[in-house]
Amino acid sequence: MTAYLIAAIFLLALNGFYAGRNRARSIRVGSRLNSLPQYHGIHVALWCGLPALILLVLWVSFEPVVVEALVQASLSAEFRALSEDQAVLAMMEIRNLAQGISGVQTNLPYAEDAATMLTRLSRIADYALVASVAVVAILGLGLARSHITLEFQARQSVERVFNVFIFLSSAVAVMTTVAIVLSLLFESFQFFKQVPLHEFLFGLKWNPQIAIRADQGASTGAFGAVPVFSGTLLIALVAMLVAGPIGLASAVYFSEYARPRVRDVAKPILELLAGIPTVVYGFFAALTVAPLVRELGLELGLEVEARSALAAGVVMGIMIIPFISSLADDVITAVPQSLREGSYAMGATQSETIKYVIFPAALPGIVGAFLLAISRAIGETMIVAMAAGLNANLTANPLENVTTVTVQIVVALIGDQEFDDPKTLSAFALGLVLFAMTLILNVVALMIVKRYREQYE
Repeated sequence: MTAYLIAAIFLLALNGFYAGRNRARSIRVGSRLNSLPQYHGIHVALWCGLPALILLVLWVSFEPVVVEALVQASLSAEFRALSEDQAVLAMMEIRNLAQGISGVQTNLPYAEDAATMLTRLSRIADYALVASVAVVAILGLGLARSHITLEFQARQSVERVFNVFIFLSSAVAVMTTVAIVLSLLFESFQFFKQVPLHEFLFGLKWNPQIAIRADQGASTGAFGAVPVFSGTLLIALVAMLVAGPIGLASAVYFSEYARPRVRDVAKPILELLAGIPTVVYGFFAALTVAPLVRELGLELGLEVEARSALAAGVVMGIMIIPFISSLADDVITAVPQSLREGSYAMGATQSETIKYVIFPAALPGIVGAFLLAISRAIGETMIVAMAAGLNANLTANPLENVTTVTVQIVVALIGDQEFDDPKTLSAFALGLVLFAMTLILNVVALMIVKRYREQYE
């Protein structure tokens, strides 16, 4: 029903737009409006749709709570005497009976009567919701239509609404970031109360398995995260060694050398790599690249494991080529043509112009493209899990299997672990350190961008 109500509100708002615009046009004859007719139409549509949508969201959010509270208040003292867990199970059975599905059975004598009451109250609430939304939308339409006069500043009113929307969107983004950081800090603090900080940051063994009983093996676990972060950096390094030169070279070719017809065909094909699901890359790395790397290594007399950082890094580099190529191409293309013409006028060749003029001018954007690619490589999970393995090995040899931070976060949160268990909490500690590393990387990149932007602008 909610979808139908949203559609009805949209149609009413659309009708309000045309009604407001037509009324503004009718009173404009022989006079001068303060705002254009379309602004009056948008003003009416906003007053018709926004209050109704806000009411709908609030009603849908609080209706189940209010209805269930009324049902619980009508139940006997026997229900009120239940424990908290028993009350939850009882309400679950009542909801299941009201929805016509089988659920948890508590054998409550009043469950069917309560389910009937819940169904009746929900139906009444739905009827009240439809009536309330219709009344609010119609009142808003009539009130906004009455505002349409020659002196009414409709454009300023519409802009205020959009300014408030933009501010709220920005506030939601900022508060979401703050909430993420605070949750990471809180859960990481719980982890560091059980595992010393120095052991986590400087320990050389990562084995977060915690036994259920004291007589089981690995009952204490090991939470030295150095192997995890070294594996992350190793795979990211291999990926950037593959994607960096290829992506930047392809961007230079598309922007400076390729004919328009070649560019129009080849660039979209290259950008298709960014749309392939990462699990497909994972299958490609595990079934094709990893065996190929192993066979080549054995022919050269090298010991290569079945899953290696090299295989995962190569495929990950292929995956992030479009990020570097597309962004660097846009940045290089945006360099003013006057710089190229000035360089050619002084006798420079095309390659010299690219090296000494275009690259320095486009360096801030190129650094941003590389930064985005590094962040993408650090945050990848599926390719590493399928082609590099899960073992936290402290090694700089790309022919061995390693793991990354994101893979270990997934592993830590899989299974029936207690939330206050060190293994589960280690995911938040890993995420916090990864967040700090990314923040430092961003700060360094901004410093580089600022330095060269001041030099070439």
